Order: sequence, then structure tokens, then C-alpha cells
Amino acid sequence: MSVKSGTARTACHPRRSSKVITLGLALSLLPVPALSFDLAAVPNIPDLLDDPLDTRPPVLEQGAVLPGDRRGILCPVEKDFTVPLLLDEAVDLALCHHPQAQAAWAELKIQAANLGVAKAGYWPTVNAAVNHLNSYYQYPDSPLPSSETDGFTLYGNLSWRLFDFGGRAANLAAANWLLTQALANQDAVFQRLLDGVIQAYFDAQTANAQRQAKTDSEALASQTLASARRREASGASSRSDTLQAETALAKAALGRSRADGDYRKALAVLRQAMGIAPETVLTLPENAEPEQTGETLAQDGRDLQIWLAEAKRRHPAIVAAQAQWEAAKQRIVQARSEGLPTLDFSLNAYQNGYPNQALSQSQTRVETIGINLTIPLFEGFARTYKIRGAQAQAEQRAAELADTERQTLLDVVKAHAEAEAALRNLSYSATWLASAQTAVASSQRRYDKGAADILELLNTQTALADARQERLRTLADWRAARLRLFTSAGLLGRDMIEQAEGPKAKGQPAIVTPER
Repeated sequence: MSVKSGTARTACHPRRSSKVITLGLALSLLPVPALSFDLAAVPNIPDLLDDPLDTRPPVLEQGAVLPGDRRGILCPVEKDFTVPLLLDEAVDLALCHHPQAQAAWAELKIQAANLGVAKAGYWPTVNAAVNHLNSYYQYPDSPLPSSETDGFTLYGNLSWRLFDFGGRAANLAAANWLLTQALANQDAVFQRLLDGVIQAYFDAQTANAQRQAKTDSEALASQTLASARRREASGASSRSDTLQAETALAKAALGRSRADGDYRKALAVLRQAMGIAPETVLTLPENAEPEQTGETLAQDGRDLQIWLAEAKRRHPAIVAAQAQWEAAKQRIVQARSEGLPTLDFSLNAYQNGYPNQALSQSQTRVETIGINLTIPLFEGFARTYKIRGAQAQAEQRAAELADTERQTLLDVVKAHAEAEAALRNLSYSATWLASAQTAVASSQRRYDKGAADILELLNTQTALADARQERLRTLADWRAARLRLFTSAGLLGRDMIEQAEGPKAKGQPAIVTPER
């Protein structure tokens, strides 16, 4: 419903009109102070009718629920960064602060508003206008005296579409499908953010563990140098052994310095993945051993074919592409119906004249009521090409659906293979690390007793450093690959992340209620 009001003065004398135009041009040349408008400063004025057509989905009020979760995502999140950052906390921060998540929420609100517009097509429209007019009448070639009339004109209109050939229904169906697409797209965005945060988190945790391993290697090299110097001082070894130990220590210090740099870069990537300020100081927990290294993917109750079937049926990216295709098909019906007849009901009321006309010299009141049948006869073949364009768009959406399915299933296959390989590598890396630790202990005892040279000791220490590095990498690869398999299939939720992370450390802050 819209109401208009205004004041105008009409004149029938051409000279009077030219004076008005001249005055308007003169006023337009006067200096006008520059105006600035800050959109961010506009207050959020509450709507008297917030959602009268019931189009807002419940997730806008309750928060989105990830697959398998018992509760929604609660924003904003409070985090004390003086304590180590857990994986589920990193996920909460990303889902509440990352710009992509905020854009997904905004897209959902846009599609809900578009659904409201589509529903409004079934409701009547009411308009009213009030104008104050001053009409001056002059008759140069007639003995009639000049006259002037001052008054108001009132206008009211009610229009209601009664029937069309499916245009409104198709538009409403398309809007519903696009809202479904927005909901699924939000889930897909969350799954992508989960994948990015998980990868960045375990990369940072691995970099931290490797930095600690390099620090331990440097300490071990320093001990070896001290032992070599003692042996040189006692005459049990040559100067060459000491120089080789000094070289090994310098190499270990360089590796530790590079590991420090890699860790700082990994933390920067993690901050970006979470959408938090780049100056935020982060600390991470230790990279713990998995509780059950013999765990297999079969324990999740799914082999590869089941994973593929679940992804094809439930992955939000596929659901979103399917909804876009369905909406495009409804656009074909809508484009075709726009070229067919429509039937409208109209009710009009006029007082003291008609819109955009001079004021009546006497009091008048006119009311009209009617049924309007509109039959489009010829549009220059525009309707044909609009229908063809809608059909081509539906074909494009169908192709995008097929491509989304192909890419999604490919990601599932790759993630499944990576998870199986990472699981096998766990046992191999554990065996390697145990053997390297035993070899270093043996070489150290032999070197202290003079039964081994410095080269043997340094070689075993190098092998131990490599074994530690690979063990850390395989641990992170397994944990990330297992969760990445769920994100690839669109099945990962916070509850599963908490189970994979293990019990939280004491003193962690709770998540506060949302203020959306």
C-alpha cells in the first residue's frame, strides 16, 4: 500500500508557464552545499510488519545446524587466546567471523525476501494520492473573465490479479527453490570453511610440533658437540670429530630457525581461515598420539561406494545445484505465461479531478469498478526469445548440476584414498620412530665408550630427526584426512569434530547465545 501527497499549481497561460520555467532554471544555478550520506550510519529501523508472509526460515533465528549435530551454531563466540586453541573452537570462530559465512547468511536473507515478493503477487495492491492544486484560467480570445481555483484532488486505487496462466505460481515455486538453494549453499559454504580450517589447524599444529622436534634435534646436536669436545680434550678423539659435531649443530640450528618461520606462516594462514585479526596471538596444544591407531574407515560403517552414495544424496553443493535447476525450469513456465491473458479486478475513486490533470472547477466525485482482461497480441517476437533464453538457462543449470556431482564425487574418492593411505602410514611411521630412537641410544653409548665414530652417531641422529618429522606429518595427515573425508561428503558437524579432538582442556570458555 502506498500513499502520495503533494502540492502543485497549474496555469493555462503560456507566458505564465515560461516564467515558472525561467525561475526554476535560476534556482537550479544557485550554489547548493554538498551533501554526504553514510550508509553505515543509517539506523536499523524496526518494521511494523517484520515478516507478515512467513518467509524467513527458522535457521535465521535458531542458527544453522551442521550434519549430525544436536544444536545450532551459536554466534558470537568468546575465546580466551591465552589458553591453547582447540579445533572445535577454531571452527566456531570461522563459522561466525569468516566473511564467506557472513555472505552466506546475507544470501539467505535475500532469498527469503524474494520469496516474500513472490507471495505478495497473490495479494491486492492499494494506492492513494493527495495533491494540492492551484489552477489559473485565462481566455485571451474570449470575453470570459479570468478565474482561479484552489483545492485538493484525491485518488484511490485497488487492483487485484484474479487469474493468470501460472505466472505467479511459477514465480513462487522458483523463489521457494532458490530459498532451498540458499540454505544448501550455506551448508556447502560451512563445509568448505570446515575443510579449510581443519587443514590450516593441523598444518599449524604440525609446524609447531616440527619446530619442537627441530629444537630437540638442536639440543641433541649440542650435547654431541659437548661430548666430542670432552673426548678431544682427553685425547680420545681427533679435532675432526669436533668440527663435524659443530657442523651438525649449525645445521640443526638452521633447521630450527626455518621451522620457526614455517610455524609463524602456518599461524597466519590459520588466522585467515578463521577470519580473525592478523595480530591475534595464538597458541596450540601438543600434537597428541591417536587413542586407537588401529582404527579403520570401515569402523565408520561406510565403504567407498556408500560414501559416494551419501555424498550424491546429501552433499549441500549438489542439493544447491539441484535447486537452481528446478528454479530455472520454473522460469520457463513464468516466461511463457507472461505472454498469455491476465484477469484483474480494479476499484478506483477520484475526487475533484483525475491524476496529472487540472483541478476541477466544481466539486466532483467519481468511482469506478471493473474487471480487466488483458490479452497480449504481439510483442515483436520478444516473448519467443525470452522463452528460449529461459530454456537455455535451464540447460546451463542442468550442466552445472552434472559438473557439481562429478567434482563432488571426485573429491570424495580422493579424500577416501588419502584417508586410507594416512591410516596405513601411521603404523609405518611408529615403527620407524621406535627404531631410530633405539639406534641413537645405541650409537651414543658406543660413541661414549669409543666403539663408534662421530659419523655413525650423527647419521643415527639425522635418521631420528627424519623419523620424528614423518611421525608428526603422518599424525596430522591422518587426523585431517579423516575429517576431510566427511567434509568432502558434506557430512561433517561440530559434534564429530569434538569427538575427534578429544575432551576439552579445563577452563575453556563457553559459547554465548547468538545475537543475530
